[in-house]
Amino acid sequence: VSVRTKIMGIVLALTGVLGVSITLQVRSMMSETLITELDNRGHAVVSDLAARSVGPILAHNPAALQELLQETITNHPDIRYVIVVDPAGHVLAHTFPEDVPADLLALRVSPTSHDESHIHYENYEGTIHDFQVPLVIEGLGAVRLGVAETRIQNVLDTVTQRLLLITLIVALIGILAAIFLTWLLTRPILDLVETTNQVRHGNLETRALHWTDDEIGQLADAFNQMISALQRSQETVAAKEEARTHLLSRLIEAQEDERKRIARDLHDDVGQALTSTLVQIKLLQQACSGENTLNALTRLRAVVDQTLTTVRLLSRQLRPSVLDDLGLAIALERYSNEFTHHYPTLTVDLHYDLTERLPGAVEISLYRIIQEAMTNVARHSGATVLSVLVTLRERHVQAIIEDNGRGFAVSETLRNKSSVGLHSMTERAELLDGNIQIESNADGTTIFIEIPLENAS
Repeated sequence: VSVRTKIMGIVLALTGVLGVSITLQVRSMMSETLITELDNRGHAVVSDLAARSVGPILAHNPAALQELLQETITNHPDIRYVIVVDPAGHVLAHTFPEDVPADLLALRVSPTSHDESHIHYENYEGTIHDFQVPLVIEGLGAVRLGVAETRIQNVLDTVTQRLLLITLIVALIGILAAIFLTWLLTRPILDLVETTNQVRHGNLETRALHWTDDEIGQLADAFNQMISALQRSQETVAAKEEARTHLLSRLIEAQEDERKRIARDLHDDVGQALTSTLVQIKLLQQACSGENTLNALTRLRAVVDQTLTTVRLLSRQLRPSVLDDLGLAIALERYSNEFTHHYPTLTVDLHYDLTERLPGAVEISLYRIIQEAMTNVARHSGATVLSVLVTLRERHVQAIIEDNGRGFAVSETLRNKSSVGLHSMTERAELLDGNIQIESNADGTTIFIEIPLENAS
């Protein structure tokens, strides 16, 4: 629920509760006051009638008594009836169009000289207050007066309606005030939310506006300071990462250059020296005739020949010259053949679709990544089949290395700092803006490699 909705809900709830509470309180107080006033007025009127009715009764003038009762009814619209009874309870005069209702007479016992009371009952009009006062001359009878609350209830209903209308108007004003208040309060908050979303999406140039000099303004200032600090920190990290990447690139380049130099030295110098030694041994074999000497020279020649083979293999492993001369495809074929010879229990299935030479940096990096992946399969997976696929698609070179070995926990292995091979593969790909994905389970491991050719050098 938004802050705006909460504030409007609070305003409406407070306005409604206060309005209804005040309305009920005012209605209750007015009802009590008006009914008390009605009681006082009823007692006053019935007492006045008790005094004024004595003359017509003593004069045996029923017409004058009836006129007095009708005059009272006319002057007091709340009065519903007036009844004059003798001590025995017989009606002497009344204001009903016909006879007095029997149930009304049954409400009172026979009046006595000391009978003065006030009761109330309900009828179709609502509550009726019945007042009875004995005539001023004892033993002459009593006067009964019925007063209705109808006008009081009408007044109460009118006041209640007006109060509720006022409450509604105040509620509408409160809604307008709440809308303005929420706009005033939520405007900087919504700006902070928008700024937060911008930062979340990587835009550190955005800043929150300083709307007011209150706590929200202080929050905006603190948030801007945090963004500035985060921006500086990110720039520092980016600079360090760029320096690290540049250093790593230079190290790998220097390493490849050194491998190339050592491979060339091994091939040219050591290889030629060993070849020359073999020739000299062969000449010695031809010149010597002793059996022991010939056997010794034969063994020496075998050792030198094996050493020459090892040196040449080491030279190719350090930096295969075929990679520089003929490209990645032929270099992978040569390496696949040597790999199969070195690991005869592992079948290598190599496929490639390279219609053109790749940039040198891409070729050497992809060669080293595939070389490291194949070595890891042979040493750790226990696989019997290894598949390598290299293709060129839409200015991206892709490689897939797949085996049927026992697999490994990729995340745990990558977190392990001792797994230099996987980290080296990842760093080589990232240096060329490429990426590596490794999927592994009990049925084997698949490595996906993709390197863009744009800007590759």
